[in-house]
Amino acid sequence: MTRIALLGCGRIGQMHADIIAAHPRADLAGVYDTHGPSAQAASNKHGVPVYDSPETAFASDADAVLIATPTATHVDFIKAGVAAGKAVLCEKPIDLDLERARACAQAIKGATQPIMIGFCRRFDPGHRAARKALQDGELGDLHQVTITSRDPGMAPDGYIRTSGGIFRDMTIHDLDLARYMLGEEVTTVKATGSRLVNPTLMEDCGDYDTVSVILTTASGKQAIITNSREAVYGYDQRVELFGSGGMALSDNHRDHAAVVYGKGFTNRAAPLQHFFIERYHAAFVAEIDNFVDACEGKAAPEVTFDDGVKALALAEACFKSIADARTIQISEV
Repeated sequence: MTRIALLGCGRIGQMHADIIAAHPRADLAGVYDTHGPSAQAASNKHGVPVYDSPETAFASDADAVLIATPTATHVDFIKAGVAAGKAVLCEKPIDLDLERARACAQAIKGATQPIMIGFCRRFDPGHRAARKALQDGELGDLHQVTITSRDPGMAPDGYIRTSGGIFRDMTIHDLDLARYMLGEEVTTVKATGSRLVNPTLMEDCGDYDTVSVILTTASGKQAIITNSREAVYGYDQRVELFGSGGMALSDNHRDHAAVVYGKGFTNRAAPLQHFFIERYHAAFVAEIDNFVDACEGKAAPEVTFDDGVKALALAEACFKSIADARTIQISEV
């Protein structure tokens, strides 16, 4: 059994605790959070100890650590985990500063244990099925990847102010997914940003709530990403792969597939699943499964530290593209 220590017991940490505890080849070794009641809640639910500090977790007999703490702690905790000989799974992003992430890469260079970054959307069953159709030749030559990702509502102001901006916080998932689907490295980035949902807050933060991105590879393949912080109809998550021989669509999820027809309306479907915990639950489970496989030496991590650095570089290119009002060569960042 792979014993995993959990750092961070917020919303996503509590979900990770549930998944680890239910995994047939993993044990939740213990939990830590600066907010004592959150750590105690996870401890009580799963019958595991509460570490009194991150250092205690790293010094424990756990085989691995899962880092679900605030972004500002990620680099230090990754390095501490590696130094302690633990396998590491860290939520995205690695950091809000690209150079700090690159310095971390140098600091952990040569580590032999699995180090994985939590871009869970690569593990979504629908997204993977669309990619498999492409790899199996059913779509011909890939021309475009179209990713739509819209949150159901604005996050709290305090979160927005410390998020590092929409490209590092939200779009970064789609930037990683675009690389995964394209199968080639991105060479140019063109982004646009608007302040349409909450103009006052976005102006105050120097951020955007409505963005579009075009990524292009050396061979001319394109990925088009559209994001909004607020979709009044729910959590809108769609990925389309378009090629010379066809198209594959990984569509939105609903709680059930029934459609009701009646007088005065054409049809009524179930609402979209609420947010990422619900929509991507199967992806989070598959992510932990891959991490446990990696800890057991059965597979390599499907999302590497380098993938995390490259996604952050693309996010930086998006901000630079808007600031300079031009297309950015990825080599510039």
